[in-house]
Amino acid sequence: MARQRQLTGLEKAAIFLITLGPELSSLVIKQLPQEDMEKVTYQIANTTMVDPETKQLVVDEFWELHEARQFILQGGIKYAREVLERAVGPARAAEIIKKLMATSKIRPFNTIRKADPKQLVNFLYNEHPQTIALILAYLEPEQAAVVLSALPEELQADVAKRLALMERASPDTVRELEQILEQRLSSVVGQDFALVGGIKALVDVLNRVDRSTERTILESLEQEDPELADEIRKRMFVFEDIIVLDDNSIRRVLREVDMKDLALALKTASEEVANRIYRNLSKRAAEMLKEDIEYMGPTRLRDVEAAQQRIVQIIRRLDETGEIIIARGGQDAVVV
Repeated sequence: MARQRQLTGLEKAAIFLITLGPELSSLVIKQLPQEDMEKVTYQIANTTMVDPETKQLVVDEFWELHEARQFILQGGIKYAREVLERAVGPARAAEIIKKLMATSKIRPFNTIRKADPKQLVNFLYNEHPQTIALILAYLEPEQAAVVLSALPEELQADVAKRLALMERASPDTVRELEQILEQRLSSVVGQDFALVGGIKALVDVLNRVDRSTERTILESLEQEDPELADEIRKRMFVFEDIIVLDDNSIRRVLREVDMKDLALALKTASEEVANRIYRNLSKRAAEMLKEDIEYMGPTRLRDVEAAQQRIVQIIRRLDETGEIIIARGGQDAVVV
């Protein structure tokens, strides 16, 4: 009997979704990023015949990985490895753990992520800025925001820049840092190279810190690296985030917005965003806006994005002057 060809991850995903059936698989696909959604649906369309044995192997593998993740959530990688070794043997356990690591679903510092962020501030206070940035990259954004906000101002910008410019962390560096923490915290096993940090990670953090901390960091970055600061500002609030504003703030923004820009911006907006906009316009204005969009015809994506960016700039300007409030973490989350 000829040996079966090794399936790619994309092929396995397509087979698994086919096995789930159209109703369940559609719910899963909706949660995927646009690029992944296109790849998976294309693969599904090109998967015509799958034998029962292959289907079962794919489903079994999914279940094993799901169980392994649950074990990790309960007690970390060491616990998961011990449970899996007892269940399927050391070789298979190592294979499952390796697959999870390859998908970047396992991250070091699992114990730290469970810790009180205020305690982490004291723990990290005297560490090198690069070490702090590395650990922040592995924390949840809400935790990282608390830690970053509590650091001395002169340290905040340095750590923020290192986090934004971080792309990859070597396993040796992560393992060495874990070993240092072992005496006080339960460490976890290192992993292969994985993407950590980056501008998105910093934006996730800055969107949750108080406005004072955000301003301090961005002003310092502006002096040291204006291009980086500009890129971060562009990503701090995107057009789709308009749904986090209250209705009064949306109406205030709409008074400043050119209706041509608004029609362009809504061309690719989600239904939720469009409904919030229409709800805060007069009935006549909403009808006219819908007509403008309907008769607009094909539009270049870059023109739509430029219009959305102009509206975002208005929102950030009004937020800076205190005329509207963008919900965020820290003291700024409290409205009196």
